[in-house]
This record gives sequence, structure tokens and C-alpha cells, in this order.
Amino acid sequence: MTEQILDLEIGIEAPEFSLPDQNNKKVSLKDFRGKYTILYFYPKDNTPACTTEAIGFTGILPALQKLNAIVIGISPDSPESHFKFIEKRDLKVILLSDRDKKVIKKYGKWGKKKFRGKEYMGVVRSTFLIDPDGKIVHIWPKVSVKGHPEDVEKILKELTK
Repeated sequence: MTEQILDLEIGIEAPEFSLPDQNNKKVSLKDFRGKYTILYFYPKDNTPACTTEAIGFTGILPALQKLNAIVIGISPDSPESHFKFIEKRDLKVILLSDRDKKVIKKYGKWGKKKFRGKEYMGVVRSTFLIDPDGKIVHIWPKVSVKGHPEDVEKILKELTK
């Protein structure tokens, strides 16, 4: 049986999930109702672009929290890998482990990628902004890491005026 990939768009309810965090504690999307959730999908802990993105979100986390937002990153890495990544880089974001890629696929973020002329399947770096009622209010389908956290903050500020 194949997982159904949803056609996610602005205005619909974000698909619910429960995944283990860096401490192997189950975290569910519904735990954050009442807050904006910045949900970002990334390929791998401790790689250059993923590190830049996580550090970027950590750096502006106080400003995001003032806007009633939390940041959650999801990758196929293990909780142990997330724990080491957080410790090594002093990250303040929540990182969730999707080892079997069910949530990544549910959000349509497992796909063909190209690197140095080779095609392979992997996590498509992307971000969803989910409002306090659980609805998707903004989507960045293919993220370029440089300046992305600030871009998310800008949209969030516009939505919370």
C-alpha cells in the first residue's frame, strides 16, 4: 500500500503527525494549536545548507516567539542524530525524526533531486507556515537557504499585524 501524497495548498488544514524529537519524545502538530508553526523539511543533519538553515532559525527564534511562533524541522535522521546536531550547533529549534519518511511523503516533500548531474530521491527542502487554527497560510515549495528564515519572519509579521 502506498502512502497518499496530499495536494497541499494555502487555506487547507495541515496534515496531523506525531514524531519523536531529539529526546525521543513524541511531538504532535496539534500540540502547537494556538501558535503559528513554522514547519520546515530538510535533508540531513550537519550538512552545510541544513546547518545554515537551522542556525538561521535559531538566531531569529526570539523574534519569532514574540510573534507567537515555534519552529519545527523534520528530516529522516534519527533522534540521536538530531540530539548531536542540536548539541554541536547550540540549536534552539525542535527537530523531529521521520525515519520511514511517512510525514515527509504526506507533505509531498520526498522527490527527485539532482546533484552534480545525478538524479536521486531525497527530501525537497521546503517550509510550511501553519496558523494557530492548524491551517496552512504560506508555502515555500523549494527553499534556498540564504535569507530564508528572515523571509519567513517577514511573512509572519505581515500575517500578525
